[in-house]
Amino acid sequence: MSNSQPIVILCLASACKGHDFIHTAKHLGATVLLITEEKRREDGWPVDDVDQMFYMPDLSHKQHVLNAVSYLARSYKLDTIVPLDDYDVEMAATLREHMRLPGLGDSIARFFRDKLAMRVQAARNGIRVPPFTGLFNYDELRRFLADVPPPWVLKPRSEAGAIGIRKLHDAEQVWRTLDELGDKQSHYLLEQFVPGAIYHVDSVVVDGTVQFSIVSKYARPPLSVSHEGGVFSTRTVLRNAPDARALRAMNAQLLPALQLDRGVAHAEYIQADSTGEFFFLEVAARVGGAHIAEVVEFASGVNLWAEWAKLVVTAASHTAYELPEMRDLYAASVICLAQQEKPDLSAYSYPEIVWRLNKPYHAGVILQSADYQRTITLADEIMHRFTADFLTHGNVKEAQRVYSG
Repeated sequence: MSNSQPIVILCLASACKGHDFIHTAKHLGATVLLITEEKRREDGWPVDDVDQMFYMPDLSHKQHVLNAVSYLARSYKLDTIVPLDDYDVEMAATLREHMRLPGLGDSIARFFRDKLAMRVQAARNGIRVPPFTGLFNYDELRRFLADVPPPWVLKPRSEAGAIGIRKLHDAEQVWRTLDELGDKQSHYLLEQFVPGAIYHVDSVVVDGTVQFSIVSKYARPPLSVSHEGGVFSTRTVLRNAPDARALRAMNAQLLPALQLDRGVAHAEYIQADSTGEFFFLEVAARVGGAHIAEVVEFASGVNLWAEWAKLVVTAASHTAYELPEMRDLYAASVICLAQQEKPDLSAYSYPEIVWRLNKPYHAGVILQSADYQRTITLADEIMHRFTADFLTHGNVKEAQRVYSG
């Protein structure tokens, strides 16, 4: 780096993730500070790459975190603040605003956390979204219920992935649910349920332009898997297929419209069964969860966590960023909650398996191949085998956490 003093990066992490980000930032010469919650103290952090760890009871308490980071800044001149988990995006934005640091501020961060804000902004910029309404004015809500056929989905505006989403089938059910929510109802939106296939596009953005993106498709919608049970799988799509081209173009329009200048993004889209049209569903300014980062890396050679660290360090040090050399392969993940504490995967001896999940009560693999059809066929076969060998439905909350992209 060109600066004589190391770049100081403060990472916020309410979940144990981002190891490759931390390692890469440290390798590039940055000083890495990490704040996590007390309950995460023993979670296996890459302590050799962290210059100093700090622990707080709760990373969602705004004033407490503001006070703690402001006190920390007396000893460290912070260059940037990075949220490693989706739930830390808004807190990081608040801290940047308070300390006048570069990066997403409060307003723009809401485009990547608030499902209503991102829909309004996308629609204003000509990006197709399912019909939706905020839950403020009851006359507007009545018009929506009269004009937009059910079923509808009620979505928390600031939860990640499929967490907290409910499917509603008639107006009476909507009104009963709003009565239950009481004063919390304005923190939700109502949207028409569009049956279809769910895709995700994972991107690297530099100076407001998408420099890298890769399109993948869920075998089953994450909402269905997390609520109804089953095996989770995502797989990269054929690169020059019409769906991939259409989604890369839509994604290249979306991220500048949401004012993401530099960073990584995970966006989800749906292709309606009825018309074949694509609709934008949601986006996060982070690396995708559910081991999507590993799928992207095995398919393309691009480690999104590492590239995010490079983007942060090069921006802070005013040096040029370059994408790594890319591969032209295909990858797929297959993951489920398992009945066994340590599922035995020894019978899964396919040479295409390049990664195995090592986590109690979970079974998971990632496949890699130069043959797109082989990847899809094998992923489907393993999904069926996992269902017979390992699958347990567990609890809905755990499933929603595991399968949140």
